[in-house]
Parts: sequence; C-alpha cells; structure tokens
Amino acid sequence: MTKMANGNGLKSSSKRLVLWFRNDLRLHDNAIVDKAKRSVASGDCKEVLPLYCFDPRVFQRSEYGSPKTGVHRAKFLVESVMDLRERLRSVGSDLLIAVNKPENVIADLVGDNGTSVFAQREVTHEERVTESLVEGILAGSERARLELFWGATLYHRGDLPFKSNLRDLPDVFTPFRNKVEKQCSVRSLLSEPRAGDLPLGDAANLPLVKKMTNYEPSLKDILPGVDVPDQDERSSLSFRGGEAAALERLRYYLWDSDLLSTYFETRNGMVGGDYSTKFSPWLANGCLSPRKIYHEISEYERERVANKSTYWVVFELIWRDFFHFYCEKHGNSVFYPGGPAGRRNDWNNDRDALRRWKEGRTGVPLVDANMRELLHTGFMSNRGRQNVASFLALDLKGDWRVGADHFESLLLDYDVCSNWGNWVSAAGLTGGRVNRFNIVKQSKDYDKAGEYIKLWIPELRKVPTQYIHKPWEMPRSVQESSGCFIGQDYPNPVATSKAWETYNKGGKKSEKSKPYRGYYEKRSVRKEKKKSNFEMYG
Repeated sequence: MTKMANGNGLKSSSKRLVLWFRNDLRLHDNAIVDKAKRSVASGDCKEVLPLYCFDPRVFQRSEYGSPKTGVHRAKFLVESVMDLRERLRSVGSDLLIAVNKPENVIADLVGDNGTSVFAQREVTHEERVTESLVEGILAGSERARLELFWGATLYHRGDLPFKSNLRDLPDVFTPFRNKVEKQCSVRSLLSEPRAGDLPLGDAANLPLVKKMTNYEPSLKDILPGVDVPDQDERSSLSFRGGEAAALERLRYYLWDSDLLSTYFETRNGMVGGDYSTKFSPWLANGCLSPRKIYHEISEYERERVANKSTYWVVFELIWRDFFHFYCEKHGNSVFYPGGPAGRRNDWNNDRDALRRWKEGRTGVPLVDANMRELLHTGFMSNRGRQNVASFLALDLKGDWRVGADHFESLLLDYDVCSNWGNWVSAAGLTGGRVNRFNIVKQSKDYDKAGEYIKLWIPELRKVPTQYIHKPWEMPRSVQESSGCFIGQDYPNPVATSKAWETYNKGGKKSEKSKPYRGYYEKRSVRKEKKKSNFEMYG
C-alpha cells in the first residue's frame, strides 16, 4: 500500500522504518527524516534503517547512447552519499548502501513485525516506475507499506493555489509566479535529528545490515572501467558533493562574501566561481533544501540588505519549482519529440554536426567554449546553457532530445524537471513563443573581450578581440599572425545565421540590441502568455 503524506505524516504502527533516500541527500529540512524521528519519539518505531541504493538502471546507457549518469555527476553523487553517511553517524545512526535495484534491497529489509518505507515523492516517469516496483514488493506483506513525502520544491505541493491534478497550472512562468507569490507561503524548516533520534536498534546486528553499513562505494563500482577524472584547473569551482559542502557554500555566498547582494549584476558571467550562487548541484541531489536557501536569504535581508539581487535568487528558486510542477502536469509529453505542444518538426539528423556540438568543435566560439567546459567539468553557466540549446535546436535544427540527453549525462546539477523542461522550451515546444538566440550578439554582450572563449579554446588565445566572436572572418594575414588557421587549427562554422552578420555592423548597438535579460520583464499576464519558458540553471 502506498500513502502520500502531507507533511504532518500518517501514523506508523510498524517497528521498523526504512528511510529510502533518493534525491534528498541531507538531514536538514528533510520530510522523511522528520517523520522518522517523530515516529521513534512516539514509540511507533524501534528501528530506523537509512538506505541509499545506486540503482544500476540510472547508470546504464540511454536510448540515445549516452551514459545516463556520466563520470562527473557520478563522482559528485558518491561524495554526497558518503557525506550523508558521516552525518548520520554523527547522530548515532548509519547509512546502508547498496549497488542494486531499490525494490530488491528493500524486499530484504522488511521485518517480521512490520515495516514502513519512507521516501521522497518524485513526479517523472522513470522515478515513479521505481516507486511502483517498491510498492509491488511490499504488497506481498500485510504489514509493509510505502509512504511518500513531498520535499523537492520551495513551495509545498499541498499549498499550491491550483487544482489537485494541476490542470489549471499556467504553462508559462510569470502567471505561475504571480499566483504562488500572492497566495502561498514558504513553510518553516523541519528540524534536524539529534543523537538517538534515528536508532538502528537490534537491526544493527543483522548480517545484511552490517554488510551494507560497512560497504564503501567507489566510482568504479557503479561505472566499471571509468577512471576518476582529475580536477580541471579551469573549473569555475571545485565542486564537492554532500550536505556539508552545500551548507558551506551557502554560508560563503551569503554571509562570508556578501556576494548575494550583487547577484543580479553578476549572474550572467561565465568565468570564475563567484558570478553566480552555484547552488544547483547540491539542490539537484537534495544536499541543500530550497527552503533552507529561502529562509537564510530572509535572515540576510533582515540583518544586511534586501534588494533586487536578494530577491532574484528566490525568483530563480521559483523558476525551479515551476518546471517541477510543469513536468508533473504534462507527464511524459515533456519527453516526446513534439513536447507538450505536440508540434511536428523535421529534425536534422546530421550526426557529424551533433558530434561537433558535443565536442565543442562547431566553429562557433561561444558554443564551443561552453560545450568544452561541460565536457571537462560537468558544469556550464546559465547563459551558456541557453545559447548552446538554442544553437542545437534552432540553428542546427537538431533533435532537442539528444541535447537534453547529453546534458543529463554530463551535468553535475542534472535535475530531470529543470533539464527536460528547459530543453523542450528551448526547442519552442511548450506552446509559448520560440526564443531564438543570436549567438554572436550574446557572445559580444557577455564575453566582450573573449576572456571565456580563450580560456576554453586555447587555439583562439592569440586571435584579436575584433575576430574572437567570428574567427571565420579573419583575413589570412591575421590567421598567420595569431597562429590559428580556420579549417585547420579551428573549424569552419557548422552553421551560421544572417542575423549574426548584421549585428553591430556599424560598431554601435541600437536600443534593440541591448543585452537580452532572458526571462524577466514587467509585462501583463496577457502578454506574458506568448513568452517562452526558458531558464537553465548555473
């Protein structure tokens, strides 16, 4: 039997609880942890078995041929799981770890006196299939059940001002934001467990439990034949998985550096660790609660400053919520070729162009620099993600799903809803207007001197700024002096646009050429309905 808990939870009459951690790898503000400690305090539970499973299905190849979880994300995930174990041990508990399907492992943990399995509810197909498989295993016992809890978003699912099936949830962001900001409140944080709140009890002596608490996973266990990558010296940040690192980053960005106060002005940068929050990898793995960020910002606003920058981080958390609920509303159509709009497109299946896009060899510097950063580090800025997605889907007319799949494999901060929701939007398949980026304009606006391009494309480092955004226009003499011959050292562009040729031709920007802000404009809801949903995280 499966029950959806509402935050206050349902009473458990079992003596054993299995805390099945998924994308909620933290102790702070965690609904399943909070419910478990309350069950122990009330006497309903004697044994709490925290569990994490490296599900082999998550590491197999996708239908598009990519590893579903690439090496950078896998490394971050292993670090996050091991950090969760250390934090559980600090309160007298432990973490059972297995490389196996959850339904197989949980079946072996069902106790004779009854077992409840607590887990965070997910909203997309593969994750819900896994929930159903666990439910099916537990159905064989009258005293075993699965309870699902909401915990992935800023606003609780039960507090939304929409119908229970979300059919009236707006399909564009601004009407959604306006309504939730006016009619919803962000819930208070759930308290962390203290020593003794999550006892292993007699189950600690079971051979299977001992085996799983003693097991230390390695990257080679879940990705056989793959070596641990070295840290690229050009990385924007040295990302380390886990709740401890997440809270450290939150403290640094707000309290230690005051970077939060200037976020709005710096957020479109591409070089360095401080132009944006970089919270997204920890949010995606559940190492950091969005409500924790919200309440920390609220305190910062009370004690230091409240301005557009402090609001903008919350604004982007609401963007994240929007795609989560959007994907729940539209279900599998988010993954279909025509998206929720059901639009038929003739995708260009040029394999060479796709390969060049993935490798960062398209001949378009801004695209190539971003794709190389992703390949070598697992990270890419928000600005970069919007440009490379637009280039693949709208300039190359490539199948957007291949791009989403590639991001799923490589991104440290892969989140199924944010990733696939943004990609289907980038392809213009959500019903809003199509938002095509002028890649050369974007390059000149956000990397004016070519600092970012030269960081990731060493063959262009000596190219004069005049040609850095369109190196194919370099005269032969400049190619010789810069040591970069187009078509030899750096490729000719796989595609160009007429709009690139006319942009800034006279040396000055017109009013219409002001830097594109991407998503936020003060418009009426009526006009906003034509706007694109396109906000990638970084």
